[in-house]
Amino acid sequence: MRRARLKHSRSLIVAIPIVVLIAMAGRASAQEPPPRIPLFAVDVHGTVPRFPSSPQLAESRGMTLAELPGAGLGLQLGLHLYPLRWRGVTFGIGAEVIGTRARQTPPPTNAGLRSTEEKFLSAAPQLSFNFGTGNGWSYLSGGIGLSQWSLLPAGEEPLPSDTERLKTINYGGGARWFAKPHLAFSFDVRFYAINPGSPYSNFPGTPRTTLMVIGAGVSFK
Repeated sequence: MRRARLKHSRSLIVAIPIVVLIAMAGRASAQEPPPRIPLFAVDVHGTVPRFPSSPQLAESRGMTLAELPGAGLGLQLGLHLYPLRWRGVTFGIGAEVIGTRARQTPPPTNAGLRSTEEKFLSAAPQLSFNFGTGNGWSYLSGGIGLSQWSLLPAGEEPLPSDTERLKTINYGGGARWFAKPHLAFSFDVRFYAINPGSPYSNFPGTPRTTLMVIGAGVSFK
């Protein structure tokens, strides 16, 4: 009986420090600060662009307003680096590539309208201001790059204005939420301020316009 009690007492002597250490470790981990924004992030977004609809744009391609496609779908890819942090702001540099397309097929009852296709391609470096932690952060960003904006009836050859490279300023913001260590849900709302295009033959140049694109998808770090 005494041996059993002695054995039980020794077990308690060994177990109590272990329990205390586990409790202290758990408390310490609970007090650990959240991770910082990582060194890099990669975005893969599906996008919904809202192409402008204006008489000036239709006139630049010899179309009617009813033939302009409007909304479309696309893909947005981005790579961003975060080399510098100052107080609550992490500064980022990176680049973005976006490609979008919209199509319009008139119903058979409108025989006078043509099927049309509109495309927007753009690539630009970006500077970003990021707020948050490695578990999730929001950002504001912008950059200056080049884009191609084509709009033509289906089956027709593109005009020189469809392949012209136009100076484009992009600006917007979004956020990333990392539910898993290296995978996040993310979204981005961006505006593309596109310079006017050059006139060609009897067609005036495309007007200066702003294209809004909403994107959502995943991010990796």
